[in-house]
Amino acid sequence: MLTRKQLDLLDFIQTRLNRDGVPPSFDEMKEALDLRSKSGIHRLITALEERGFIRRLAHRARAIEIVKLPDALADKHAARAQAEAATGGFSPRVIDGDRPDSPPPARAMPVQTIEAMELPVMGRIAAGVPIEAISHVSHSVTVPTAMLSGRGDHYALEVRGDSMIEAGINDGDVVVIRETSVADNGDIVVALVEDQEATLKRFMRRGNTIALEAANPAYETRVYPDHMVKVQGRLVGLIRTY
Repeated sequence: MLTRKQLDLLDFIQTRLNRDGVPPSFDEMKEALDLRSKSGIHRLITALEERGFIRRLAHRARAIEIVKLPDALADKHAARAQAEAATGGFSPRVIDGDRPDSPPPARAMPVQTIEAMELPVMGRIAAGVPIEAISHVSHSVTVPTAMLSGRGDHYALEVRGDSMIEAGINDGDVVVIRETSVADNGDIVVALVEDQEATLKRFMRRGNTIALEAANPAYETRVYPDHMVKVQGRLVGLIRTY
């Protein structure tokens, strides 16, 4: 069972796909559903994806496709398509009349575009002593889709601290994280310690313990029983503003 907002968003995405061939932007979705922020759209999209109605595709801008529709919405869009077919799919076109001759415009150089998508910034993460766990969306950031790794959800965090400077991660950087609960030795991960504190460290499993290693000799390696550490995601990209 979908909520009204979830149904409205699914209807709007399908309408725009039928009309334009591409899904709407997050700004367009926010305005169409009269939401105050794009974080609400992120939550609705995640809910629709978890219920199998949409799929997010990696390495494409506006990477959303409809997998299925509820029966009522499917019937609505089928009826609309039949009505448009019956009217010949009419769309107005502009016909040029007499106009003064003018020189042809200068030939523009091709511009290379970079596909990008917006990610929620979930707050700040400590690259130093663990800080209180972050679970709210503060704003969003646009990142190139080429930076995203594999399938699954991604999010961003603002780094606070200098414990990972030898890994090239500085205070104030924004890190891009792919959600996952598993990690290999050597991965830089978001680790949740005792369900209370979150930190960005290099992951090393040693038997029944997990070591969270800093990349700064001023910080000691912290070792915990494996049941006290939960991996929340793996580092896949970094954004720095000068």
